[in-house]
Amino acid sequence: MASRLEQFGDRLLGRAVKTAIRLLRRTNPDKVSDLCGAAARRIGPWFPAHRIGRANLRAAFPEKDDAWIEATLRDAWENLGRVAGEYVHMARIWDFDPEHPNTGRILTDDIGMFEALRDDGKPALIFAAHLGNWELPAIAAAAHGLPSAIVYRMPNNKAVAKEIIRIRAPLMGRLIRTRAQAALEMAGALQAGEHLGMLVDQHFSRGVDVTFFGRRCKANPAIARLARSVDCPVVGVRVVRLPEHRFRILASGPYALPRDAAGEVDVPAATQMITTIIEGWIREHPGQWLWFHRRWR
Repeated sequence: MASRLEQFGDRLLGRAVKTAIRLLRRTNPDKVSDLCGAAARRIGPWFPAHRIGRANLRAAFPEKDDAWIEATLRDAWENLGRVAGEYVHMARIWDFDPEHPNTGRILTDDIGMFEALRDDGKPALIFAAHLGNWELPAIAAAAHGLPSAIVYRMPNNKAVAKEIIRIRAPLMGRLIRTRAQAALEMAGALQAGEHLGMLVDQHFSRGVDVTFFGRRCKANPAIARLARSVDCPVVGVRVVRLPEHRFRILASGPYALPRDAAGEVDVPAATQMITTIIEGWIREHPGQWLWFHRRWR
């Protein structure tokens, strides 16, 4: 009986999400971003995740007072709401024109790096974090002509997952779902000369120990492990949300990863290096990171 109720609930949720996506597609992307951001800013603090965010921020910024903590959390809720509202409008939001750069929503001074990655004849490893609108780096790679593959986590609800794939697939290149065979798929993408991107700023139970904001935690070592076996550039890409519904795409690297005595990439040290880089990004714009995840466990 419980299983049937669960299946019924999943179907209802799937239909609700599908209907919501169809309705949101008919709206103006700026208006829906404003609406969802305002709603999340007001409603978010009532959710249990707000307590997780508060504890995380207090641990990461012990020198800040309660007013700063709460204001930053409301900014983070607003950013999350805007990401949700913008999701169905990704194709419209990405309006970067190489012939007329920085005249639309998307700003970047790193066209040269994207072009170099595209033209060097090598695959690449690209790490990102849940900052600004974190879906945009994947679109940036495809838009600049980089053969790309994106690692993503499949939602538990099959109907919701189907809708998300329908939105992502035309914009983001190959999609690699996190599962047992994902490591083989990622290695295969690099062997095929693709540019493999992934978000690496959340807890990873099978990860390596790193220090993040002065606290020990587990981090995903996939970038470092792949770099150990494949000779290719490793770069970081992030998005900073700007006023008036604009975004700045920032690329950094290629990075020279730490190596061990045998000259191989040192996986723990390289993972720590990437974690430290991401920490620096978050310190620049703390209100644009996803603080509501249990990063330290």
